[in-house]
Amino acid sequence: MTSTPPVPTLALPGGAIPVLGLGTWQAEGGDAERAVVAALQLGYRHVDTATGYGNEHEVGRALATIDVDRDDVFVTTKLPPDHVGRERQTLMESLAALGTDHLDLWLVHWPPNRQATPSTWRAFVEARDEGHVRSIGVSNYSVAQIDELIAATGEAPAVNQIPYSPVDHDPALLAAHRERGVVVEGYSPLKRTDLDAAPIADAARAHGVTPAQVVLRWHVQHDVVVIPKSTKQHRLEENLGALGFELTADEMAAIDALGRG
Repeated sequence: MTSTPPVPTLALPGGAIPVLGLGTWQAEGGDAERAVVAALQLGYRHVDTATGYGNEHEVGRALATIDVDRDDVFVTTKLPPDHVGRERQTLMESLAALGTDHLDLWLVHWPPNRQATPSTWRAFVEARDEGHVRSIGVSNYSVAQIDELIAATGEAPAVNQIPYSPVDHDPALLAAHRERGVVVEGYSPLKRTDLDAAPIADAARAHGVTPAQVVLRWHVQHDVVVIPKSTKQHRLEENLGALGFELTADEMAAIDALGRG
């Protein structure tokens, strides 16, 4: 493909989130920095990290290296669940490491002690209201836990980042999030997928693309934000190529049928 179309976006309360981004879990040291630099050069404008990944400094150096306006890059990081009570300190440390004065999205990485923890959510709302964060959300939360946050604060998370792939597909789960105004963001989209599954392989052959590109495109067409991780240049290019074709309704339905939902 000679050129990649612009990355589509979904609306959040504090801005627009590109539906395809770069995940950095398990990307360490120089590998993380080089991957983010390469991704930004290729046209990615969404980078996902976390305090727990230990690579915020490397992501920050990459952001400073590339001549791209900070407001053009959507940056996400996450609060470790064991940092309850230290939300503000952790946020300030993340901002310093990333070399930015704001986050586009800050997530509670896991429910602290497996609980919704409205006290932490209130700290997130405060950080948003003070301008340190444009949108706030959660990760690995159930719909019931999201409802608990809404009941306690009147504020729904902008995003819930959860494992998502064709085998995880659950239309009722997606609908429950959308009814609450919560965007679903899927992680480990490829790791959780059998790329040899017939509907995926058939669609890849039909479009002259790779099975991985089919899976990412499937996420995009379901309005599920997807953040595949790679540190390899050719994989970064391949993943971005998921924007260059469109699955048919029949292909989408066949892939949907792989789900357990």
